[in-house]
Amino acid sequence: MAQSEVIPSFQQQWDRVLNRLRAEVGEAAYRSWLKPLSLLSGNDSFIRMAVPTRFMRDWVAGNYQDRIQVLWLEEIGVPAQVEIVVQQPVRPVPKPALVDVVEAPTPVVEAVSERLVVDVPNLSTEVVHEAEVQRITAPLDPRFTFDNFVVGKPNELAYAAARRVADAEAVPFNPLFLYGGVGLGKTHLMHAIAHQIRTAHPEKKVIYLSAEKFMYQFVRALRIKDTMSFKEQFRSVDVLMIDDVQFIGGREATQEEFFHTFNALVDQNRQVIISADKSPSDLEGVEERMKSRMGWGLVADIHPTTYELRLGILESKAEQLDVVIPQKVVEFLAHKITSNIRELEGALNRIVAHATLVGRSITLETTQEVLHDLLRSNDRRVTIEEIQKKVAEHFNIRVSDMHSSRRARAVARPRQIAMYLSKQLTSRSLPEIGRKFGGRDHTTVMHAVKKVEELKSTDVEFAEDIELLSRMLEN
Repeated sequence: MAQSEVIPSFQQQWDRVLNRLRAEVGEAAYRSWLKPLSLLSGNDSFIRMAVPTRFMRDWVAGNYQDRIQVLWLEEIGVPAQVEIVVQQPVRPVPKPALVDVVEAPTPVVEAVSERLVVDVPNLSTEVVHEAEVQRITAPLDPRFTFDNFVVGKPNELAYAAARRVADAEAVPFNPLFLYGGVGLGKTHLMHAIAHQIRTAHPEKKVIYLSAEKFMYQFVRALRIKDTMSFKEQFRSVDVLMIDDVQFIGGREATQEEFFHTFNALVDQNRQVIISADKSPSDLEGVEERMKSRMGWGLVADIHPTTYELRLGILESKAEQLDVVIPQKVVEFLAHKITSNIRELEGALNRIVAHATLVGRSITLETTQEVLHDLLRSNDRRVTIEEIQKKVAEHFNIRVSDMHSSRRARAVARPRQIAMYLSKQLTSRSLPEIGRKFGGRDHTTVMHAVKKVEELKSTDVEFAEDIELLSRMLEN
């Protein structure tokens, strides 16, 4: 039965049910999942509704269908079966496009080929689309391939998942979400996936870009009132890769568009690959529906490097640079520079450049001399997690107590000490420290710091305890 055949009173009943659902689930969930529902037909025992995509149908059926049936029962007084079907909305036929729909024709033609010299009206739709993809996508670093990626325990899951996605004929899991700290190899894996897909399947359209660039493209489309072209560009690709997705946090309009782009691609069985510095559930300023959706595929984390992995990375890098590095120097760097891979490789580049330009051989002494600032910085670097672990061991409590709400003195005092040491030994802000301690407010951290300082000034034994912990953490 068509929409117009639904009697007005029945539509009014559905509107009342919808309003009750809206009040129950909240505005964000209503806007994403329930607002697109349209009532097709119905009677006292059967209701048929439509949504625009298969993914949306599955989600609504799995999360809201039972509640809809209960509310219908309360509304009409008798049980009713609810059916949700997929029905694409009718779109108006677009007017014939003018030539100037293709934005900035000269750069677009150059993006296809520097030797291609043709008039814009002669460009085929396929060529224009490919040119747009090339304009949007970020350049790939030729060094970032799977062959140049050193695998170890901290990154083996992420590497295996990336290889699986890059080599698979069909989409194995959607999305692939890679996360880890700065400089641990997320971008390397993203580039490696793109390289592999483009080599094995040159016919596939792959867009790789940062979340900031995605946001820029969306804002630009809004500004020139051409959001339809934006949607077509991003929803017609085979593989969409978004790096550093944490940067869309707090950007409601961008999140909304990304969410719908995401759903459209997944619904068409197109591959989506995302990277971030935190897991989906820990992303700040990102709506719950987006967190839930990003965590639905495979989430693979990259842990901080181990000593063995750092050794392997340095040896691989030295081989690429075609230089011989004394084993003592390699071991020294692997021990001393533990923050991230980017800094580790940068240190190796510095000592090789110094040896080449100055003409001095690479020794342990010259390495310490050239990297004195970097080594001093790494010597002072302590993580909040290390502080929590060390303090928990010292006071014989569990690390989980650092995040718990327990207020017993045997737990609360060590927690305050850990907060104090986090403030003294790291560069993290008070709100950041609070979040690491079970999401506590920054005022709680301020109180802990003040309390520990007071106790240090009045209790000699307590002050010695703090000094001992500080030395243990800094060495």
